[in-house]
Amino acid sequence: MPSLNRRQNIIVATAVAGLLAAGLGFYWYTATPPGPTSLTLRPDDAALIVRGQQVYLANCASCHGGQLEGQPNWRERNGQGMLPAPPHNETGHTWHHPDDMLFALTKYGIAKVANMPDYQSAMPVYEGTLSDADIVAALSWIKSQWPAEIRAQHDELNQRARKS
Repeated sequence: MPSLNRRQNIIVATAVAGLLAAGLGFYWYTATPPGPTSLTLRPDDAALIVRGQQVYLANCASCHGGQLEGQPNWRERNGQGMLPAPPHNETGHTWHHPDDMLFALTKYGIAKVANMPDYQSAMPVYEGTLSDADIVAALSWIKSQWPAEIRAQHDELNQRARKS
C-alpha cells in the first residue's frame, strides 16, 4: 500500500499548492493599490490651494474645465464608448467619493481602482506624472471651491469611510 499513501500525499500537496496559488491570485487581484493611507484633503491650507490650482489648471482643466464645469453630456457615453469628463463642482459626483478614493482614481485610474482591466477611459493615469503631494494639492483646491454645505457633507462622508 505504499503507493496509495504516495498518491494521497501528492494529491494533498497538489491541492494545497493550488489553494495557495488561488489565494495569492485573489489577493493580487483585489489588493488596494499602494498609496497614502487615509489621507485628508486640506481645502483650508492657503499655500496648498495655490499649488493645487496651478496643478489643476496645468493637468485637469483642459477636460474638466477651468471652472470645474466638466464636459457636456458627461453622463452619456460618447462615440468611442467613453464617458466625458464630469464636473468637479457641486453639480458633479466628485464630492460623493471619500478622499482616499479620489486620490486613488486620480493616481491609478478607474480601471485599476475598480479592478476592471478592460475599462476604457479618457482620464489619464497620473502615477509617475504627478507626485502624491501634487494630487493632494489639486484635489484640495477642487474641494476648496465647493459650497460650505457640500464640503460639510464630504467631510461626513470621509468620517463614515474611515470608520468602515
